[in-house]
Parts: sequence; structure tokens; C-alpha cells
Amino acid sequence: MHPKSRQSFTDRIEENLIAALLGTMTLITFANVVARKGFNSNILWGLELTVFLFGWLVLLGASYAVKKSAHLGVDALINIVSQTTRRILALISVTVCIVFALLLLKGAWDYWANFANLPATEGRWFPLGFEDKFLAKGWYEVDDIPHPTFLKWMENAFNEGEAYSKLPRMIPYLVLPMSMALLLFRFIQAGIAIWTGMIDRIVASHEVEDELEEAHDQIRENT
Repeated sequence: MHPKSRQSFTDRIEENLIAALLGTMTLITFANVVARKGFNSNILWGLELTVFLFGWLVLLGASYAVKKSAHLGVDALINIVSQTTRRILALISVTVCIVFALLLLKGAWDYWANFANLPATEGRWFPLGFEDKFLAKGWYEVDDIPHPTFLKWMENAFNEGEAYSKLPRMIPYLVLPMSMALLLFRFIQAGIAIWTGMIDRIVASHEVEDELEEAHDQIRENT
């Protein structure tokens, strides 16, 4: 089981972001319903923004689930082996997860970078440097979300002074490298916890535990 961790900023990154995303999605959806039913109108950009926020929610939720050991897992095998073997298997598993997260981070950066006028990495599997020549895509915009006034500085920074009519795609797509970096960070944390003996697995079979607890509660109620 995971030990109680200190509630530092890094511990609460996903929690705060997820709470903000859920609250914003709720407000936008509620406002759109009121506009439609009460004023026969529509917030045109509301649907697209909600879709982007939901994407942020899902991607950030992946690292949050690692932190909470909430991903689905089957522990039937590791429960029957010795403590030493269990630790070795856990270290192998977390190493594979770290490598996979690195691959995801590279792919996420390579997809997002050009939208921010930044170079993608070279190398098929792992970054071997950055591209010397690339197609800057900082002028790409989303379909409906208007460009807010407080972000007008981005026009000089990313669009050669040309005005944005809609939000630059680099902003909603930023979640790709950010969420994969957080996922890698959480797997590294889990690896350190396994190495130091604080935990003996990345995930546990939570569904079975929940069903057993529910069954026990029902038995107690009936008796």
C-alpha cells in the first residue's frame, strides 16, 4: 500500500487541475443550457472548449491514477510469490512503464512542438537531438474558441505580429507533453518507492477489493 505522502504542490498538481477542469466544464455546460432554453441562443465556442477540457481531464487523469495506484491491475500472480520475487517483478514492471512513458513523452513533444514554433526531436525511438529545420505552425488556430485579449502577446511571439482570430492550437495541445511528463514523473516516483521498499507493486486489483468490501457490508447489514 502507498504510504501517506506529504501534501506538497507536486502531490496536488493533478488534483487541482482536475478540479478546475471539472468545475469549468460544468459551468460552461450549465451556461450553454441556460442560453439555449432561456434565451434561444448558443455559446458557439462552448462545445469545442468542453471537448478540449475533457481531453485534458483524461490525459491528466492517467498520471493521477498512477499516483493513487488506481489503474486496473491483476495481482493474482504476485500475491503467491515471495517478497523478494515480488519486488523484482515490480521493478521490472515499473521500468517498462518508465520506458513507455518516455516514448509517449517524445511523441507528445514531437506533435506539439511545431505548433509552438519549436523543433521536434530527432530519432525514431528516443530523442537524439532537435531538428535543424522544421515547419513552424504557430499560426494554426482552433475552430471556434476566440482568442482572449490577455493572450495578445502571443501574436508577436508566435505569429509574426499577425492577429489571431481564434485560440492558437498550441494552447489546448500543450496538455500532450505536460501530461506525459507528469505520467513519467509519477512512474519514477513509484519506481523509487518500490526500490526503497515502501510499496511492492504499481497497481492492485482494486475492483476485487471493492466488491469484497461491498459483499461484507451487505452480510453485516443482513445479520
